[in-house]
Amino acid sequence: MLANLKRALDNKGISLKAYAAFLNVSEKTVLKKINEETDFSFPEAKNTKTELLPEYDISYLFESDKERVS
Repeated sequence: MLANLKRALDNKGISLKAYAAFLNVSEKTVLKKINEETDFSFPEAKNTKTELLPEYDISYLFESDKERVS
């Protein structure tokens, strides 16, 4: 799961429905992307960082929980 992305969207009050509209995809598709069932395209990731969440580092936003070592 991309928990950092979900947390950042929540912190800015951006709903998954609004984020889906921003990406021009369905809410179901956004959930699949955040849950890492499907990948974000480079333009989707870039636009998310530059237009919605410029205060965050792109590596932080799209860091997978699967990659974390406890």
